[in-house]
Amino acid sequence: MTSIEWTVELRFVVALVLGFLVGLERESAKLDTKHLVFGGVRTHPLISLLGFGCAWLTKVGVTLALPAGLAVLGALTAIAYVTKIRSEHYGTTSEISALLTFVTGALAFSEAIWASMALGVINALLLSEKAKLETFVERLNKTEFLAVLKFLLVTVIILPVLPDQEYTRYRLNPTKIWEVVILVSTIGFVGYFLTKKFGMRVGLWLSGLLGGIVSSTALTVSVGRLARREPERSAEALRAAMLAGSVMYLRVLILVAIFGPSLVSLLWWKLLLLALIGVALAISIKAPVADHRGPDPAELQNPFEITPALVFGAILVVLFVVTEVVRSMLGDAGTIALSLVVGFADVDPFILSLLLAGQAELAVITAAILFALMSNTVAKGVYFGVLAREVRRGTAWRYLVWALLHIPLALAL
Repeated sequence: MTSIEWTVELRFVVALVLGFLVGLERESAKLDTKHLVFGGVRTHPLISLLGFGCAWLTKVGVTLALPAGLAVLGALTAIAYVTKIRSEHYGTTSEISALLTFVTGALAFSEAIWASMALGVINALLLSEKAKLETFVERLNKTEFLAVLKFLLVTVIILPVLPDQEYTRYRLNPTKIWEVVILVSTIGFVGYFLTKKFGMRVGLWLSGLLGGIVSSTALTVSVGRLARREPERSAEALRAAMLAGSVMYLRVLILVAIFGPSLVSLLWWKLLLLALIGVALAISIKAPVADHRGPDPAELQNPFEITPALVFGAILVVLFVVTEVVRSMLGDAGTIALSLVVGFADVDPFILSLLLAGQAELAVITAAILFALMSNTVAKGVYFGVLAREVRRGTAWRYLVWALLHIPLALAL
């Protein structure tokens, strides 16, 4: 496939088309709003061509052509802005758009023609989508936006300056650890966002699936509290809890595929089977079909907040060290025993510590992961059974069967 030869004539056409695109949008806005708008379907193509011509003059030796052209256009937009203010119309969108169109035309002549096309298209897109963007801002949850913004700022600032080397005999790499925290938090935030958006409007079964992406344990406790408040929904809540637990296996499979690809062949079918078993046990629950909303997503902690991310990172480091110490002192049996203990808390940090360390044999790591998931399943059964008295017997036998089925899978090579 031959590449495009960007001749001067073709660049001229690009500048003209991009200017016309923005001008067409401005002309449409002028007709819709009946307000004074700087530029239109003729002005913006001319502005883009002005930028193109100034860039050409600069290349042939008129060094001040480009800044002079931009200065003249800036003066014109300033006059237009003052006139608009006097007519009690505020906002600088049209004026900034005109200046950007000039830059678009100038870049069309340069080597960075991709930047010219990108700026022209984005300029027109942002102008045309004003109504949708304003509606989005009105509906935006300020708390969630601030949480994401803080995390992104911390990520952008901290990640590049963290040393990418191993420390201590436990081979702790700050950069790798923080990358893991970011990835796990991102996966959790996807589920949290979906639960926030749909959780209060859909049934408990879908809330269980979505909440399981965030934290199956937190979702189990959440629906358990709901069952305690509304006993008639206990069976429905148990189904949601088991569906959330099923999603846990798929989430772990994603982590294994990313951080321990050599284990995928040993684990994928076992984790998928356990997830399907959980779904089957959930379907076996006879719950009345009701048009109820899901649990309050506020009970699920936002994993994209800074504090939960830092706590997760700290737990990951501690378990990384503890796992190495136990393995060196007690061998494979100690690793398996540790998996049974830590599974009652949070399986993700422990599983990641195993995958990142990679010191034990693959069969041992596989067994440890499955035993950790087994103990976590038992813990969730206990949590829900304590909270939901109405379905305590159904909870006990289902979670017990589910947990026991981990054993032959963990022992199978």
